[in-house]
Amino acid sequence: MKTLTVSVVTPDGPVLEDSFDMVSCKAENGELGILPGHIPMVAPLTISSVRLKLENDTKNLAVSGGFLEVRPDNVTILAQSAEKPAEIDVQRAEEAKQRAESRLQSKQDDIDFQRAESALNRAMNRLNTARS
Repeated sequence: MKTLTVSVVTPDGPVLEDSFDMVSCKAENGELGILPGHIPMVAPLTISSVRLKLENDTKNLAVSGGFLEVRPDNVTILAQSAEKPAEIDVQRAEEAKQRAESRLQSKQDDIDFQRAESALNRAMNRLNTARS
């Protein structure tokens, strides 16, 4: 059976390089499922979990935006950050979620709501990935 070579790279360096049957992720235009032989494409990613499947095993990564480049036999994900579930500090993510929620609930004019909403999305994504 054909597989895809998947490389996940962040500004801090490589996070993962391995072979998988399928890659599922969320691009800005919607959910993508990539199989070997997929047409070449580039897509911006949202803050979401990337699912990597090999036979009956699935690995998840919490990705904070970036880009996905697809070629027929490989996928490269260039992300701001990418974490495996075991690497996620759940306590820290929970605290970040609470801080972002309190910022969003405050009625102060000096709060950057877009930034707080993005922080909340990143924290929720990390928590969901850690618990998957």
